[in-house]
Amino acid sequence: MLWIEKYRPHSFGEIIGQEKAVERLNQAAATMAVPHLILAGPPGTGKSVSTECLARALYQDHAEENLTVIPTSDLFSLGKKFLESEERYTHLYRAEESVLSNFKRIIREYSSLKPLDAEFKLMAFEGASSLPREAQQALRRIMERSSRTCRFIYCTSHPSAIIPAIASRCLPIFFPPITDSRVESHLRAICAQECSSGCTVPEDMIGLLVAAAHGDLRKAVMLLQVAAVSGCGENLLSLSRTEAGQVASAVFSAMRGSDFSAATRRVETLMIEYGLSGREVLMELREVAKREFNDPAVACALAETDSILGHSQNEYVQLNALIARMIRLLPHEPRQDF
Repeated sequence: MLWIEKYRPHSFGEIIGQEKAVERLNQAAATMAVPHLILAGPPGTGKSVSTECLARALYQDHAEENLTVIPTSDLFSLGKKFLESEERYTHLYRAEESVLSNFKRIIREYSSLKPLDAEFKLMAFEGASSLPREAQQALRRIMERSSRTCRFIYCTSHPSAIIPAIASRCLPIFFPPITDSRVESHLRAICAQECSSGCTVPEDMIGLLVAAAHGDLRKAVMLLQVAAVSGCGENLLSLSRTEAGQVASAVFSAMRGSDFSAATRRVETLMIEYGLSGREVLMELREVAKREFNDPAVACALAETDSILGHSQNEYVQLNALIARMIRLLPHEPRQDF
């Protein structure tokens, strides 16, 4: 069993390092005065699990029935393929209509359902920054119509991507990165729990895992399990890099070789095969740029593309334009055949 699931909090009291956010959510649950919410913060800081704990605090045994989670990044990156594969949407999905039209119908239907043994239900949007502007505008109208029976929760690492019309209707709650000391104590507690199962992670390795996690508790626990299973024989940097991150490194290699077609193919791989949104691809590229380059012009190019993606119609076109620009900026290497 994955440790990130085994040690996933089930109540507010088990959430680590987010006392202020937990206090506000706990108070809202206790008084049943829950507004629409924007839960903002870096990955692995407790946004999703706080939504689940809020549902348990509000509905107890009926938490699952009264909480609907929409994986927006998957929905809008995979499109109809995602809708066709999700059994819970089959009765609402219309193949002849656009993804946006299907999205609107699904949200209207789920938000209008009568809550079970409660005044209102919760609808959470994971990766809400992936919501296109048109989808957010539709959500704003749905929020107004269904506010008596449904509360909307937007979980995002990029709160600036939420349009003002929605942000002004929501209470923002920020989840800061978990402090290194809290991450370390949690990892040591897991090691103590798992010692009977043969968890043999050296003391000095725990400190390295904490540094590699950068305040992402989920990533820290995942790296701890991989280190325990592998016997710490693998390089820590290779453990901390995701497969998508390795593809992003290949994008930079192609750009440094002035190979536009190879770079675009790898970006398309990230979006189609790995299901990343345009902004998530930029995040992977940014991590590579931070690790391998120290060029303000590269940082500005990534930042400008991130701004454009907030109101563009075609992520592929914008990312291709970024690749063309980066090829001119990056120091060139001898071109390789990919």
